[in-house]
Amino acid sequence: MGLRSENTLYAIVDIETTGGYAAGSGITEVAIRIHDGKRVIERFESLVNPERPIPLYIQAMTGITPDMVADSPTFSELAPRIFSLLEESVFVAHNVNFDYSFLKYHLELAGFSLAVPKLCTVRLSRKIRPGLPSYSLGRLCDALGIPISNRHRAGGDAEATAILFGKLVEWDAGGNLMEMLKRKSKHQQLPPNLPKDQFDALPESTGVYYFRDLGGKIIYVGKANNIRSRVAQHFSGHNPNPQRQHFLRHIHSVTYERCGTELMALLLEAAEIKRHWPAYNRSLKRFEPKYALYAYEDHAGYLRLAIGKHSRDHQHTHLFHNQLDAISLLHQLIKQFNLHPQYCAFGGPKQLMAKPITDAPEIHNQRVQQALDYLANELPTFAIFDRGRDETEVSCVWVENGKLHGMGHISQSADISNPEAIKEMLTPYISNRYMMQLIFNYAQKHPSKVWRPGGNTSSWIEKQ
Repeated sequence: MGLRSENTLYAIVDIETTGGYAAGSGITEVAIRIHDGKRVIERFESLVNPERPIPLYIQAMTGITPDMVADSPTFSELAPRIFSLLEESVFVAHNVNFDYSFLKYHLELAGFSLAVPKLCTVRLSRKIRPGLPSYSLGRLCDALGIPISNRHRAGGDAEATAILFGKLVEWDAGGNLMEMLKRKSKHQQLPPNLPKDQFDALPESTGVYYFRDLGGKIIYVGKANNIRSRVAQHFSGHNPNPQRQHFLRHIHSVTYERCGTELMALLLEAAEIKRHWPAYNRSLKRFEPKYALYAYEDHAGYLRLAIGKHSRDHQHTHLFHNQLDAISLLHQLIKQFNLHPQYCAFGGPKQLMAKPITDAPEIHNQRVQQALDYLANELPTFAIFDRGRDETEVSCVWVENGKLHGMGHISQSADISNPEAIKEMLTPYISNRYMMQLIFNYAQKHPSKVWRPGGNTSSWIEKQ
């Protein structure tokens, strides 16, 4: 019936805790049912003194109060018994990584190292009884006609999980349990709500991957040289911190976009984080530009320049990572083009004492426009051509006047003798300082892959 061997024992576990992550929470109750594949042969159950307060909402949900656990044994006192039950068994639980992370963490604090196979009844239920509206323990038991009492108490939930496990073993004509327990299987490593077939479909190539929640919303974007390997790394180990525990619970699907080069993957990752602002991406968000140079015409017809906080809703002329760079450039433009300081705002303390302007709007505006043209024309235009996703295409990153115009993969057979034709084939992207730094650094390291106006675009491609 899908069992590894007749001698295999399964420790079906449920715990109640003071919070959602092991490193910052205590355990208030533990229940273990030892199952031989046919029936429960041993039961263990105990309240636990968590040696810390129990939040009111936890008390309301579980019914476990501080008075109930005040005289109960601490986890360290129960650890030898708990470890003896678990050490020779397959660890089974509904959303197994939650219970396993707690017991592994608290057993280690008590001096015991837990390293046993795991089996998730959420994942096993999805395989053996697919298509159910919900796989939460309560709704799953209702759908399958399994009695459940003392909900949100360790004993009641462990008993229901044990009955569920027995039924799944009976129904497992396809050998799903045996497959999940294979040493090379990723089933127990994956989050409970992520379908294994989606993970198996991930390519071992360069690109960007997206974790999505139940509603399909992107909650994390990552870059990888090997997409499948990198995705698997997210699920390895048993880090007990709250961010990781919440993150894993919210992953319901994974999609990906293959890229020809690591540069393309890095740029796409940054662009997608900028576009979707996923909840669990943090590191690249700090590269967002904070200040911008704006140009606008006032009611008297004078063009004005202003440094201000960057806003996605307003058209900017130039972006800056910090205020000092922005003010320095504006000072340079004032000096180089004889601009009137009164019409150049710094968004902060006055930097220059301004005299009243005497120039007509036409003369003043001409100088401001010269400054803006200088910014546009002094910045470089070039393209980087590199490997594609296969031999039929090449990748292209196009920079126009110092800003990313677009990027994408184009066919080897496409008519690319006209630069404008190339640009039309690319997907437009709005860059930030971090992305442009990646592009400029790559162009400097790989000059043979860079095309500039007046160069021969096709010559590089033909060499490939």
